[in-house]
Amino acid sequence: MLKIDALPDVPRWAVVAAHAVPLVTLPSGLWRIAQIAGLPVAEQSGRDGREVVLAVSLAVISEALALLTLGLVRPWGEVAPRRLPLIGGRPVRTLAAVVPTLLGSAVLCALAGWFAVTQVPDLIDRVTRTPAQQVLLLACYAPLPAWAPLLAATTIAYYRRRSAAA
Repeated sequence: MLKIDALPDVPRWAVVAAHAVPLVTLPSGLWRIAQIAGLPVAEQSGRDGREVVLAVSLAVISEALALLTLGLVRPWGEVAPRRLPLIGGRPVRTLAAVVPTLLGSAVLCALAGWFAVTQVPDLIDRVTRTPAQQVLLLACYAPLPAWAPLLAATTIAYYRRRSAAA
């Protein structure tokens, strides 16, 4: 059985949800990087330096933020790692973790809704040439909307656990 390092009082479902978040963001980031690398995942629409920086930055920042979800089930989400300046070794205040993550979840939910309604149809027509490219694009972006509810659920579990402990 897979052993996932988490705090002992964290519900198993919350651990699985927290570990799923980086996995649901990864395919879209890899698709973006494959596109700017010139792989035949989409119609190439001129890759200038700005597009490359934007695509790589978006992929890296998205994955980094997704990985922060692990802090809601790991010890470093309760006590800041000692290597961090100013706050290292100090307890993480519950609301200092809960408020930004719930706000982030709400923003992600709004962005997913906006993107699905206003951007997806045009994006598929504009970016892809072949049915295989369309399927790949959809397969890489389909998991992304799960980020918001997974983050919200993990955050609520974190809040309940930390509030009960206090």
